Amino acid sequence: VQVVESGGGLVQPGGSLRLACVASGNFFSRDLMAWYRQAAGKQREWVANVDSDGRTDYAWSVKDRFTISRDNTKNTVYLQMNNLKPEDTGVYQCKGIDFEWGQGTQVNVSS
Repeated sequence: VQVVESGGGLVQPGGSLRLACVASGNFFSRDLMAWYRQAAGKQREWVANVDSDGRTDYAWSVKDRFTISRDNTKNTVYLQMNNLKPEDTGVYQCKGIDFEWGQGTQVNVSS
């Protein structure tokens, strides 16, 4: 069961992006869904998650800048990223327990 991420790109510091992750199959609505990111040469790190009831949690490094949300009618989880910083650069992937890792979407924050 797969996910497909989209919405990445090149943005200047202080800019915004909205990532989307569309999941296939019938398990999406019951799964906690999370976003992760991996910068070049670094380990993958957890960014945020949203559970089946819509409760959210964030890494301290993105709290108050990023917002995770989900639309169960569309099998989609979103990550709204505001006030982006160069250290936010990386490949962003979403994951749920019933889903395999997707290819991810590249985010580059640079002037």
